This record gives sequence, C-alpha cells and structure tokens, in this order.
Amino acid sequence: MNDTVTILGRVGADPNRSATSVGDSIVNFRVASPQSRYDAKSQSWIETGTNWYNVSAFRQLADHAKASLRQGDGVIVTGRLKLREWESGGRKGMSADIDAEAIGHDLRWGASAYIKANSATPASRPVPNENALPPADDSSSDEPGGPDESATAALEGAEGVEGAEGAEAEEGADHEESEMAFSGDSWTSRQ
Repeated sequence: MNDTVTILGRVGADPNRSATSVGDSIVNFRVASPQSRYDAKSQSWIETGTNWYNVSAFRQLADHAKASLRQGDGVIVTGRLKLREWESGGRKGMSADIDAEAIGHDLRWGASAYIKANSATPASRPVPNENALPPADDSSSDEPGGPDESATAALEGAEGVEGAEGAEAEEGADHEESEMAFSGDSWTSRQ
C-alpha cells in the first residue's frame, strides 16, 4: 500500500536526526492524531482513541523539520502512507509509517515564523536557529523599529506566542493544555 495521506496531530517527541551513508539527512518523529466524536445525546466529546504515525523526512525537508519541530507542536503532514506488519518478542502489530512530502505547523494553534532557505545551495546552507529572525533590510537594520524588531513585535503580539526570551524562560515549566477534538471538518477545544 502506498497511498498519499494528510494527517493532523501533535509531535510526540522532538525529532531524531540521522544520516544515510552518503550524508543525506533523515529525521524521524511520531505524530499523535486524536480521534473523537461529538455525542449529541450527552452533548459531550467522546474519545475514540489516538492514531500514532511514524513520520520520516529526508534531505532538506529533514533539516527544516529538525530545526522547526518540537514535542507537542501541532503539525500537518502530507506523505506516502505505508502500513507495515511487525513482530517482536512474541508480539505482533501493525505500524503506520509516512514518508513525508510536506510538513508544516498547524496554525490554528499558534503562530510560526517562516525563514526561507537559500535555494541556490540548499544542501550546504545551514538551517537557521529556531529563534532566528529573517535577515534585516540593509537600509534599516540598525534603526529602532526596523525589520527585526517589527517581526519580533508581530510575533510577540500574536495571542499565545512569546518571544525567544519568554520561550527560553518557560522551558521545562508545566503547561496546562486543553484537549482537542476533530469534528466534521474542524478542531475544537475541550476544557
């Protein structure tokens, strides 16, 4: 089976990077896609389980995914689905693997800063730091309110998004998350 699918979910753990014998990047991570439905009779959401997918990305997409994704991030992944049977220690199961063609943050749950890669030398260009901002316009890079400051202000002004300093200060802090459920064609928050 080699179907193209698109899934919505949350990154289960920070992506792991490795490389092929010729040096091409590979990134692997898992995505949890919760399944639930709205029960009109009880007027509440009913959990029906969570599907877990093993996602692999290669080359430049792998480098970008490693630099961009963190555990708990909402993501949208499109790629080729492969169902694989496995057996280990007397147990058998089925694994759902996706070879990613495109990966992006699910912007329904937060903001994301886009940094375009240099297309002239994609393999040799280092992937920017997760907190880096786009290069400043030469004409106003040293002026207050220039491109870097306005980009930071725009991101910090977005609801639920903090600047780099706030994100570093809260690393490891406990966060209360509301549960999300998919109904029809949209996700909704449950308290």
